[in-house]
Amino acid sequence: MRLKLIASLLFLTTCFAASGQGQQQSPVVEKGLTKVSVMYPYAEGKTFNMEYYENKHMPMVAKFLGSNLVKYTIEKGVASGIPGQPLPFMAIGTFYVKSLTDYQAAIAPNREAIRADFSNYTNISPVILVSEVVK
Repeated sequence: MRLKLIASLLFLTTCFAASGQGQQQSPVVEKGLTKVSVMYPYAEGKTFNMEYYENKHMPMVAKFLGSNLVKYTIEKGVASGIPGQPLPFMAIGTFYVKSLTDYQAAIAPNREAIRADFSNYTNISPVILVSEVVK
């Protein structure tokens, strides 16, 4: 009887874990969303204040985007994909939005405030890629 109970508990635990229940999950990034990647290339002598970027800059831009924003992510570069090669990017900030048109409309009147804030966290000119999530 005890063995049967243990087997049943193991089965239920496995089913619960496999279903993903009980785990925190971030919002799903769906096909068709627009992804705006703001990439900060590494170069000798360039600086990046991750704390400011995470706590001030990205929340400011997210607020401008309002309900169009699905989620945003912040990545800190740690290594190149090729050992011994320089880091390609110091950081990448990514916004997932429902509508590119609404994104552009929200950013346009705030562009100068966003650019003026760059000097608070970096001396790097970012590279921006706008793409569509396909999967």
